[in-house]
Amino acid sequence: MSRDAEVIIVGGGLAGIAAAVTVASTGRKTLHLAPKAPPDRRTSALMRPSVDFLLSAGLITDPASLGTALTQIRIIDATSRLVRAPETLFDSREAGLDAFGWNFPNIALLESFERVRSGLDNLTTIEAPMQALTRVDDGWRLTLPDGTTLEAPLVVGSDGKKSLVRAAAGFRAREHGFTQAALVADLELARPVDGASIEFHYPQGPFTLVPAGGQRANLVWIDDREVLRDIQAAGKERFTELLQEKSQRLFGRLTPLTPAHMFLLSNLSVEKAGMDGVVLAGEAAHAFPPIGAQGLNLGLRDVADLAHVIATPGIGTDWADTVSTDYAARRATDLARTGGMVDTLFRSLLADFLPAQALRATGLWALKSVPALRKRAFSVGMGIG
Repeated sequence: MSRDAEVIIVGGGLAGIAAAVTVASTGRKTLHLAPKAPPDRRTSALMRPSVDFLLSAGLITDPASLGTALTQIRIIDATSRLVRAPETLFDSREAGLDAFGWNFPNIALLESFERVRSGLDNLTTIEAPMQALTRVDDGWRLTLPDGTTLEAPLVVGSDGKKSLVRAAAGFRAREHGFTQAALVADLELARPVDGASIEFHYPQGPFTLVPAGGQRANLVWIDDREVLRDIQAAGKERFTELLQEKSQRLFGRLTPLTPAHMFLLSNLSVEKAGMDGVVLAGEAAHAFPPIGAQGLNLGLRDVADLAHVIATPGIGTDWADTVSTDYAARRATDLARTGGMVDTLFRSLLADFLPAQALRATGLWALKSVPALRKRAFSVGMGIG
């Protein structure tokens, strides 16, 4: 086989660039197919283990210079249900930490990742998408839109929910769409949230204010997609009025600083995340509603495990197949546990069934009152064990 690289990474998002950098850092000759995309104005709340990974991989140098520390998580049951949950506050100091993590602008992370990528001699970036993927004798052939072909033993698909790598390599995926969507925008607050992420839990999903430094916060508002479309169409004045109502006026006037953008929500999972010399990372392998700040955190754990498997000594001549098989086994428990946790939490927020509401309220009372459960919640929420 005429190899253009040992590993080809497909996907130009944050998980894709992180994968390209960490794989190349293992010493493998790496190609990165990373088509240019519009600026991503969203933010990512990364928990401390993810930030520690970025620091160890050299992808960032100082989290405080790029993001805002998340020191508290405050959950407020804003429903009018018969059985309501207590207000619950998690403080990072309880876990012996100065912060649970940091809220980063995606643009700032992307710039930092790209600087590191450009300094690696064994990593070549091509700003083009993959058009086709076919199996060859001892690896894979990727075809670009201009007809160029590239070959490598190992392919990493980090090309999002609609992954062409996943489809072409024959991975079986399950996807479920929700009637809810997420509305995101940057806000200025009359009274700051400081380092607290504030989650107002409403019947159709949470209304969350994530600290973005100073008087600013990032809004993530989950509701029925038709409701959110009407809000977008109603204009800035009506949007501002609704912000005051949904935030219960706890932080004074909330002023939109950016237009509100809507993202449809769905769950996506694969039976296994690697096979036959192909591995899936990031949203190519898993996607779910933005609950519990798990999306990119889970993707970075994919990248960390991929780098670990590739760097394992003595993986033999059929190393690409071994890597994909070992990676799938290594990721299986985390993907199942995290996906199940987020799905259960999201559905519990939407449940109209009274026993389900009571169970959720009881669970929050326990988290509020039982130290051992609070400690376990910290660990699960940050992706530890």
